Amino acid sequence: MKKLAYALGVLAILGFTACGPDMKTINNASEKAEADATRAEAAANSAEASANQADAAAKQAETAAAGADDAVSRANNAVSRLEAYFASSVTK
Repeated sequence: MKKLAYALGVLAILGFTACGPDMKTINNASEKAEADATRAEAAANSAEASANQADAAAKQAETAAAGADDAVSRANNAVSRLEAYFASSVTK
């Protein structure tokens, strides 16, 4: 009877450890999840920095475009004045 009780106890313990959680697997999964989260956070920070750089470049491009528009307007005004001066000098 003692041998039967002992055997049942050993089987029960083995059964619990076989069905119970494997802490190594859980720890590995936790470490992998933390590493993935760290990489995701770094990627998000990098994306945010890139977006800020793109925004700054867009503002610079907008300023340059406005400057180019002004230059075109001044050039057109100069051409108009030259044409008017030439027309008045030819007709004299």
